[in-house]
Amino acid sequence: MSEDIEAKIRRLRELGKASVESDVPKMAKPPVKKPPKKPRSVGSIRERERRKRILTGAAILIVIILVISVGAYVYLQNRAAEQLSQAKAKKLAEVNQYFQGEIMNSTIGQQTKQELINEINSAQSVDEVNAIDVKAAYAKAWQEYQAYLAEQKRLEYERQLNQTKQEKIKSIEMEFQPLLSMPLPDDLKKKVIDSMKSLEDQIASATTIEEVNSITTSPYLLELWRDYYYYLIDTMPTQNVILQKGDSKRIVTKTEAKSILGGIMDYGELIQYRIYKVEFVDIALVLSRDKINGAFLVPGDKIMIFAKNATNAQFKEIVNEGYVQLVLLPTEVGAISVNEAQSQTSSSSSSSSTQYTEDHTTTYTPGDTSITNGQAISDIYTNTQTATQSASASYTYTVDLTEILKAIAAGKIQASEDVKEQLRAYGWEIVDLEKESGMLVLDPNTQFLVIVRVPSIFVPDILSNQQYLYIAKVAS
Repeated sequence: MSEDIEAKIRRLRELGKASVESDVPKMAKPPVKKPPKKPRSVGSIRERERRKRILTGAAILIVIILVISVGAYVYLQNRAAEQLSQAKAKKLAEVNQYFQGEIMNSTIGQQTKQELINEINSAQSVDEVNAIDVKAAYAKAWQEYQAYLAEQKRLEYERQLNQTKQEKIKSIEMEFQPLLSMPLPDDLKKKVIDSMKSLEDQIASATTIEEVNSITTSPYLLELWRDYYYYLIDTMPTQNVILQKGDSKRIVTKTEAKSILGGIMDYGELIQYRIYKVEFVDIALVLSRDKINGAFLVPGDKIMIFAKNATNAQFKEIVNEGYVQLVLLPTEVGAISVNEAQSQTSSSSSSSSTQYTEDHTTTYTPGDTSITNGQAISDIYTNTQTATQSASASYTYTVDLTEILKAIAAGKIQASEDVKEQLRAYGWEIVDLEKESGMLVLDPNTQFLVIVRVPSIFVPDILSNQQYLYIAKVAS
């Protein structure tokens, strides 16, 4: 439309220019003197004036047409510019309406929006502005933005997956390290390393974080630690081993140890166990007889040792298997005390008794009524005499066994071998008599020295609970 108006204006300009050029007189050549012409007639003058008025009117008409054309052109131009401006504003509003929110946080949204704005601003006509498809551009940008987000999400997930794999591999190596640090035989060590590599290969081939996290070392380590424990048990030189879990320690046979460990299905519980070789040591304990099975112990007895460190506390097993090596009698029975006594008693007694009795009875029967009146008199005389005479005498002597032992060692006693044999018999005679008679001779608090043979691993527990120990004999 604007091109048509411009073409019309150009044609009007050309017409006006042509008419003006035709009315403007050409530069005349220098007049040549000619002989004077004859004066024109009135008719020719009028014709000339008429022609002049026509030309002048045509020029004015052309000028008017030019002014109108220019005004119309300017008006049309202004109107077209206003319409173009309105179309651009509408299109920019459409751009702002679409391009907002999260898409503007990306380079794709910002760049697409800026390209649309530049295209709108550079448009020369309303049709050109209307031809810009904002919705399609937004849809394309949104699709690219979603693809970008998906790619970023994929890259982030891949980064997290790789990080999870690295952390999992480090965790597996740390979990296998305690076992690898043990003195493993070559075949078992190879099995441990192969298991660890197998787990790492599973992690490397995993495609999801969930798959990586689902990979656990527990079944592998449960089997490997059990194999290592079995290896330790088999290499122990004794028939028994010490099985420890936490503060609890027990002496068990190798078969029992394997049975206990083989029944554990939880790796976390299995690694709480420790296996030690049994090394017996002798340790001396001074305990009251009520804490050592009533002191009815002899060398070779199998015993268990318990502890109770408070009145209301529970008994705690300290040693589940030990042996008595020696029991020494206390100093209270290291002396023989004998008391001898003599007594004589005489007594005499005499008694006499006299008794007198008198009885009177009277009966009356007036009519149908019977009345009885009785009287009894009794006198008793008793005389008793008693005499007692007694006499007694006693004496005491004591034999100190400790001094006898010293005298035997110094060779000051004749027939010392006989005396030693008698002392050996006497050593447990008191305790044996207690068992046979069922009578308690020694005080329950009497101290005995007991030497017991126990595994060395129990010694710290025994010493730390020495004040609260109880020794029980294991019944055969």
